[in-house]
Amino acid sequence: MTTAEVDPRRRVPRTDAVLADPRLVAAAGRLGRDVVKQQVVAAQGRVRSGELAPEDVADAAVAALPGSLSSTDAVLNATGVVLHTNLGRAPLSPAAVEAVTAAAGYADVEFDLATGRRARRGRGALDALAAAVPAAGSVLAVNNGAAALVLATTALAAGREVVISRGEMVEIGDGFRLPELIASTGARLREVGTTNRTAAADYAAALGPDTGCILKVHPSNFRVEGFTSAASVDALARLGVPLVVDIGSGLLAPDPLLPAEPDADSTLRAGADLVTASGDKLLGGPQAGLLLGRTDVVERLRRHPLARALRVDKLTLAALEATLRGPVSPTWAALRADPDVLRARAEQLVAALAADGLPAAVVPSDGAVGGGGAPGLTLPGWAVALPEHYAVALRTGRPAVVGRVERGRCLLDLRCVGADDDARLLTAVRAARPRVEDRGTGDPETVR
Repeated sequence: MTTAEVDPRRRVPRTDAVLADPRLVAAAGRLGRDVVKQQVVAAQGRVRSGELAPEDVADAAVAALPGSLSSTDAVLNATGVVLHTNLGRAPLSPAAVEAVTAAAGYADVEFDLATGRRARRGRGALDALAAAVPAAGSVLAVNNGAAALVLATTALAAGREVVISRGEMVEIGDGFRLPELIASTGARLREVGTTNRTAAADYAAALGPDTGCILKVHPSNFRVEGFTSAASVDALARLGVPLVVDIGSGLLAPDPLLPAEPDADSTLRAGADLVTASGDKLLGGPQAGLLLGRTDVVERLRRHPLARALRVDKLTLAALEATLRGPVSPTWAALRADPDVLRARAEQLVAALAADGLPAAVVPSDGAVGGGGAPGLTLPGWAVALPEHYAVALRTGRPAVVGRVERGRCLLDLRCVGADDDARLLTAVRAARPRVEDRGTGDPETVR
């Protein structure tokens, strides 16, 4: 008997022979040869250590290949928060995804196919945005909401004063504070009023030859209640200086579901010269900063040198146009999800889990808008409740499922999970069970 026959590790297949497997050839075309070869080499190492049979190298390499070259993993959002900042805020609609794919290659983003001449960049998206907000004389898009505010204050007030209420000196995500953001543009802040009360007269008293603009900011991620007052847009518009209003969440027109949320069209009709907002919040589109307002003001911003540095790419423009022209976005579908339908889906999932002997229950669950929109507004719904320890196993599984841990339970709120993903969610919970039980914290627990 030869050494090779005694020790199967000596029969490790050659790398080029494994790479010739049709499945790996196809994967190399999609992921690149280096990525595929890394998994082949890893599988060969497992053979040498005795963990893997030599004939299983190709299968192991195929199984270990990543789904894509991006380190960003797709997740099922079962938190109940529609615009979850940590999960990328608004999910794109199928129409927007299709538009992004179409624009990924060469595209007429700044070219007129009919005349063969250069054309206005992103004209389709900007036309769609203007049509959605009739009160806007002109519109512009930059790469996020903060960029919109930076461009506005730079173009209108660099080296001059921005008059703002003390009650609107907010902090946005990840520790970015509005005062610091504006100061970075070279403008000086002129604070007026108090934290809880500011009147139009306070703004008027602060105006002078150094005033660049008045900035009114909607405190979208918190509420101040009690003895409060704030100057209205129409009152500030009568003061005779440029009025910039940051509405934040990107609501373009009034909506009965969100009666307290300011919208771009109404704000412009009330007299604002410029409105800034985000595209990846209530609009339900890609990350973008929207600027809508008087034609001369928007044109002033468009021609500012900073606008070039902040402009959006062709993929964002394609997704934005498709979102504006297309069917209802996933964001609005989630906001308007029927609680009765959510409960029926949760009951079906729990019944399927119970048949497998998995602990689960249907429980009420209040969702939230998220993304700084409509603070305090609750969205009644239903969730599947599991033992708390399922949260980690689900979050680290494939597909990754992000739920909400609350009072010793892992809640899987179905508001932001499409009905066509229920089967994937069920599969993910079943796959998580062995890992939960390995920790010794599985089925013996009860769900209350």
